[in-house]
Amino acid sequence: MRRQNGRLAALVAAVAVAAVAVGGALAYRQDPQANAEGVTAAPLPTSSSITPTAGVSTTTSSTPKATPSVTPSPRPSAGPVKTRINLALLTTGRAPQIAYLSGRTIRGGAGEDVTVPGTSDIQEVARLGNSSLAVVSKGSGNEMLTLDSTGKITARTPDITQIVTTEDDSAAAYGGNKLKDTGAEVAGATVYAEQAQAQGIQKVTVPGIWNTTLHAYVDGKVYFSASTTQAGPSALYEWTPGKSAPLMLNAVPNPLAVSSAGTAASLTSLADQASCSTLLTVPKGKRLWRTCDYMITGFTLDGATAIAGSRYQDGYGDGIAAALDAKNNGKLLHEWSGIFRKAVPEDDEHLLLLADDGEGTPAAIVRCTISTGACELATPLAKGNLLIGA
Repeated sequence: MRRQNGRLAALVAAVAVAAVAVGGALAYRQDPQANAEGVTAAPLPTSSSITPTAGVSTTTSSTPKATPSVTPSPRPSAGPVKTRINLALLTTGRAPQIAYLSGRTIRGGAGEDVTVPGTSDIQEVARLGNSSLAVVSKGSGNEMLTLDSTGKITARTPDITQIVTTEDDSAAAYGGNKLKDTGAEVAGATVYAEQAQAQGIQKVTVPGIWNTTLHAYVDGKVYFSASTTQAGPSALYEWTPGKSAPLMLNAVPNPLAVSSAGTAASLTSLADQASCSTLLTVPKGKRLWRTCDYMITGFTLDGATAIAGSRYQDGYGDGIAAALDAKNNGKLLHEWSGIFRKAVPEDDEHLLLLADDGEGTPAAIVRCTISTGACELATPLAKGNLLIGA
């Protein structure tokens, strides 16, 4: 169900086109900036030993201790809530435990390493049982390759731009809008659903929709958003594979992400260099809380933590990644600053960030612990193609 920063482009672009039509300009990009109170993110702990705090003596004093006060002492701080990631100073931990692409090889997750054949650009990867999925460019559009455990192509599906999977990679949904030879989008979209242990592929074709974005595959349902006009607002759709048509959930407008906890994030307002997003219930759209400090981009697998980025996103990368308490009015749990091209959950306690120092610089997948803010390298810092999978 992981689907984060990369799928915001279609929604923000659609809203941006509408804004331009009324004279609003949304060409600004917030440059990554370190927080004033930021510090370098500490590596994840590697042992349970306790190190004495610097500057504090561990020698027992011979002076008799005073009678303790009955007033409770304040709870010690767990550390800064906002930290800056310095990639060069991070230690190396274990590899990502979900699918990712390094060069042309799909790694991570439950499958074996599989190399994607050919020379076409690879835009998305995922695992589906013993198979691997890869979205690659083809002419002015894209196609999805299905690969067996040896890397042999067993199927090609045209006009696919996005993939979402269930938490255990036992099922996947994929789809996208068709493109003309010029690269212009064509109205209408087809969404597919496939189970690793089942025969056949389910699909639904929805005519007259634009800017299709897949969000999640949870509880046997596929969630995607689309707009009925090329530059209009989008709505959430819910499709149960096997049914002939999806349900349009108008109570959830301009969706950004869908969780496994029956909630979704909605882009409720967008202005020059700012936005507000709201956590809503699905399908009724009850508003639980709102933030104008961040833009919600996803959720941890249990839906308890909302993953967020800068309140306005446009351009190469996001300057921050944040974890918000989805069950406590969006309270900030931790914020990291740097340059992040994608932020997804690895599990309920860790985020994976695709990070670098700018275009053309070495990149790495960084693992950060939500509760402490500590980070480590999940892949070596290096140049070359690097993606976090669906």
